[in-house]
Amino acid sequence: MFVILGYIVVVAAVLGGFALAGGNIVVLFQPLEVLMIGGAALGAFIAGNNGKAIKATMQALPTLFKGSRYNRALYLELMLLLFALLNKIRSDGMMAIEGDIEQPEQSELFSKYPLVLADHHMLEFITDYLRLMMSGNMDPFQLENLMDNEIDTHHAEAEVPVHCISKIADGLPAFGIVAAVMGVVHTMESVGLPPAELGILIAHALVGTFLGILLAYGFIAPLAGLLEQKLHESSKTFQCIKVTLLASLNGYPPTVAVEFGRKVLFSTERPTFMELEEQIKQAKSR
Repeated sequence: MFVILGYIVVVAAVLGGFALAGGNIVVLFQPLEVLMIGGAALGAFIAGNNGKAIKATMQALPTLFKGSRYNRALYLELMLLLFALLNKIRSDGMMAIEGDIEQPEQSELFSKYPLVLADHHMLEFITDYLRLMMSGNMDPFQLENLMDNEIDTHHAEAEVPVHCISKIADGLPAFGIVAAVMGVVHTMESVGLPPAELGILIAHALVGTFLGILLAYGFIAPLAGLLEQKLHESSKTFQCIKVTLLASLNGYPPTVAVEFGRKVLFSTERPTFMELEEQIKQAKSR
């Protein structure tokens, strides 16, 4: 939604200013220039990335036009799920959750938290580390190091589309210059035409530079920035799980452990202490 709104503002500001200055907007419509710039950028993207990076970028693009799913409702569900798991461990022992973590999709406990259940990365992170905790006396420092390494791996993997899109944005102004040079070459080979017609050809050539810069900084570069923001949001869920499980491993009761997890969330989406406490009380009463 905000991406489309931003694009509308960019187009309205640039074309509106050009029109108010007396320019003819029709002159800016140069499909062949767009073909050269867009085709060259696409070719460079394919040549400069392996299949995995191309696939990751294609999968990431549709998410840019959707709102963030990392909101207060998801974080509340996550912390309530962690509380339920840790509370079950505390009351019935570690083996009591074996069935839940082996088949979370069929678990009655997990089914109460559909937003978490729908995120397989988050689900896998929770179940994998609970399995490790269940396997024996885990050293909290070793477990924390392993969690950090996995979070770093996730971050590096999710950064691939960001780098790919950033490189496309970096290259577009240069491809705009290429298109402009092609236009100048065409103008020079048509030097016998009347000055008025040569002026039109030169104007068409300069549109290439304009389009390259506008596409780079008005359309493509913002997508890389938005993807990076979404990446940081997704990393917060893993940090919340990590801090909560480590607090439990260090002997803190479930209510305190989930409070540890709550504190690492961004303040804009973080549930308040009272809000989380009220939800935990309701969960206990059920």
